[in-house]
Amino acid sequence: MTIAFPEPRPDVLAKRDEVIARLRQIVPGEGVISEENERRAFETDALTSYRRVPMVVVLPETTEQVAEILRFCHQEGVPVVARGAGTSLAGGAIPQEDAVVLGVAKMNQVLETNFADRTMRVQSGITNLAISGEVAHAGFFYAPDPSSQLACTIAGNVAMNSGGAHCLKYGVTANNILGLKLVTVEGEVVDIGGEALDSGGYDLIGLIVGSEGQLGVVTEVTVRILRSAEGARPVLFGFDEIGQAGRTVADIIGAGIIPVAIEYMDKQAIEICEAFAHAGYPLDVEAMLIIEVEGSDAEMDATLARIVTIAKTHDVKVIKESKSAMETAAIWKGRKSAFGATGRVADYICMDGTIPTGRLPEVLEGIDRIVKGYGLRVANVFHAGDGNLHPLVMFNVNDPEEQVKAEHAGEDILRLCVQVGGCLTGEHGVGIEKRDLMREQFNDTDLLQQTRIKSALDPKWILNPAKVFPLDAPREPLPGAPAEPPRQAA
Repeated sequence: MTIAFPEPRPDVLAKRDEVIARLRQIVPGEGVISEENERRAFETDALTSYRRVPMVVVLPETTEQVAEILRFCHQEGVPVVARGAGTSLAGGAIPQEDAVVLGVAKMNQVLETNFADRTMRVQSGITNLAISGEVAHAGFFYAPDPSSQLACTIAGNVAMNSGGAHCLKYGVTANNILGLKLVTVEGEVVDIGGEALDSGGYDLIGLIVGSEGQLGVVTEVTVRILRSAEGARPVLFGFDEIGQAGRTVADIIGAGIIPVAIEYMDKQAIEICEAFAHAGYPLDVEAMLIIEVEGSDAEMDATLARIVTIAKTHDVKVIKESKSAMETAAIWKGRKSAFGATGRVADYICMDGTIPTGRLPEVLEGIDRIVKGYGLRVANVFHAGDGNLHPLVMFNVNDPEEQVKAEHAGEDILRLCVQVGGCLTGEHGVGIEKRDLMREQFNDTDLLQQTRIKSALDPKWILNPAKVFPLDAPREPLPGAPAEPPRQAA
C-alpha cells in the first residue's frame, strides 16, 4: 500500500508570502511559524511513515482568530488542516505542502465548571487527562480515556470520536459531549447544543463528532463530567488459548454483564508490557483479559463472581485480583503503555477495526493467520468489550519490503473486520490510513451521500483535504460552487 497525496497547487504556493503576512496580522507575535526547520515539527502525526511539510503553521488563541483564519483561507482557496496534539494513528493531522496547519494547542483553558449540572466548558486544545485532573478533587472525572490521554487534546477526541478502556460502560466521546462551538469554513461561529442533556432539532453534535476536521474547526467543548465510583477493582484472567479468552468476552457481554472495562492482550503484548511496566502480568499464558468492575465492595464481589463462573467454563488458567491501589495503578500502567512499550522493541502499525463481540474468537484466529502469512509478528492489545481491535503489526522500518508487508497485513485485517459485520475504525478515524479502504465498506451511493454533506459545509473542499474519502470518490458540486481542485496523486 502506498498512500497518495494530491500534488500541491501552484496557485496556492504562489500566494505563500501573502498568506503568511495575513496570518501574522490575525495572530501577532509568535503565533505564525514559517521557517522550514520549525514547520517540520508539524510534518506528521503518530502515523510517522508519511510526512509532508506544511506551507505555514498558525497557532491561534481565540475563537475569533480561528474565524478570521478560516474566512481568509476560504476566500483564497487555501487548504487548512486542523491539528490538536498530533497523536492521530491514522494520519488525520498529516498536512499537505500547500496547506495551513491550524493548531489549537494554545487554546487549552477551562472556561467553566458546573458541578451542579455535572458539566465543564473547555477550550478544545486542553488535554483529555487535564479535564479529569481539574475536577478530581471534587470526586468527578471525564469518562473517555484513550491511551494517549496524557497528550491528546479534546479537539482530536472530538474529531475521531475517541474512546478508551472504559468506554464499554461510559461510552465514547460522542456519548460524553453536550455542546460544541464550531467555526465554519466561511468563518461563522456556531454554538451547537449546550449544558442541557438533550437539544432540540437535528443531532448536529452527532454529525460533527467523528467528522475528522472535515466540516469545521471546534474551539470549545461542553463535556459531561461524572461522579467517581465508590470503588474499582481490576482482575487479570489468563488463558492457554486465544479462543478461550475471546469466548469468555463474548459470553460476559451475552450474559448482560457490563464491566467498566474488558481489555485483551495476547502473549506477545503481555511480555512487552510486563517488561516495561512490571505490572505482575502472568507470562505463562497465551492471552489475558483485564476486567475491571466498580461500585461498592458487595457490588464488585457479586459481579466478579458471575464473571469468574463464566471464565471457568472456558478453562481460565490464572485469576489474579488487584489487592491495592498500587497494584491497580500498575495493571493500568501496563495497558496504557502498550503502544509505547511496543515501540521499544519494534516498529509497528496499529489497526483499528471494530467487530461484533460474538465474532471475536474467529477474528483473533484470523488475525494470527494473516500476520503469520506475511512472515511478521503481531501484538494484540485492544478494547475487547466493545469489539474495538488494536492489533500492532510489527516490522522493521529500515526494510521497505517488510513495511509493505505490514501495510498489506493491516489492510487484510480491516477487510476481515468488515466481512464479519464490523467496520474500518472504532476510534482512530479513517484519516489517510484507511481512506482507500472505504470502498470495502461503502459503495458509490453511500459515499455520495457522505460527500454531499462535505460539499454543503465545505464547498471548496479545503478542510483537511485528501482524508477520509478515496481521491476518486463521487462528488456532486453544489450549484454555483467553484470547480474542485485537481486530484493528481504524488
